[in-house]
Amino acid sequence: MYGTANNAISAYQRVSVESGVESATPHKLILMLFEGAHEALAKAKMHLQHGEIAAKGQMLSKAIMIIDHGLKASLDMNAGGDLAIKLQSLYDYMSHRLFLANIENNAEIIDEVHKLLSELYEAWKSIKEFSNTTVPAETTAI
Repeated sequence: MYGTANNAISAYQRVSVESGVESATPHKLILMLFEGAHEALAKAKMHLQHGEIAAKGQMLSKAIMIIDHGLKASLDMNAGGDLAIKLQSLYDYMSHRLFLANIENNAEIIDEVHKLLSELYEAWKSIKEFSNTTVPAETTAI
């Protein structure tokens, strides 16, 4: 019975994420990637603390996939210029650190990457907030 409830919850979460992705703006999709990476890192740390090494490895692999195949893949290297190059290097660094965290069972590395992702997430959120603000009429004539 408990397994059936877990399956139903998992199915509901998948549908919720899928419908969120379908209606999301590109900006929101990037936020969702950050949120997914945060969740995977939190679960990885929890599994590490409970000695659940295989589950920890799965969650770290998920975070690495999100960073490499989501965040890094979304960079526009032509339009992004120097910023895109620096973000690409940072994403490579984070993936490498998470690989080491998995091998070494190191929660401090997980925390380090979580902090880096949090800073990027907040910056990305503020970009949207800034772009949603209206420009005063007197500044538009410049």
